[in-house]
Amino acid sequence: MSRIGYGRVSTRDQNPDSQRDALTAAGCDRIFIDKASGKIDRRPELDKALDYVRPGDVFVITRLSRAARSLRHLLDLAARLGERQVALLVLKQGIDTSTPSGQLQFHMFGAFDEFLRELIVEGTLEGLASARARGRVGGRPPALDAHGVEMARTLFDTKGADGKRRYTVAQIAGRLGVSRATIYRHLDPDKLDSA
Repeated sequence: MSRIGYGRVSTRDQNPDSQRDALTAAGCDRIFIDKASGKIDRRPELDKALDYVRPGDVFVITRLSRAARSLRHLLDLAARLGERQVALLVLKQGIDTSTPSGQLQFHMFGAFDEFLRELIVEGTLEGLASARARGRVGGRPPALDAHGVEMARTLFDTKGADGKRRYTVAQIAGRLGVSRATIYRHLDPDKLDSA
């Protein structure tokens, strides 16, 4: 009987060390870690871990939310492990599906996790709608206001005595303190073709 550990962090910036340490302390022989959002279907390390487990093994995770993106996915994972005669051990929530009480606890915690996730999403959507109703929109403010856009276009259209453009896009971007991509976004595509 082997213990196979699986962990997941949501973004590239998060560090999986705490999960790896907990799985190692739980006696896992092999550990697989994904770096992916909880809502993304594709998790290559989870697939590898599930291919690796054998009947009689224990699949170990730190908490339910690390292995599943929804209650349906969690139940599918549990069924898949059960069919292969692999127990599920959830360290932080004290769930061990090799026992009847552990199976009940697993289903209850899974439902609570999804309920809390949905409450967070609902609250976020309500907050965004409330902000929009007050005229506020999220996101980064534009790099150039209307005056800056007009200035960029004027500089781009300015020609020297020889009839050539006086300023390059890089020079305009430097002068206005923005990226070249920002300048390109605001220029007339027809004029760019002739540049």
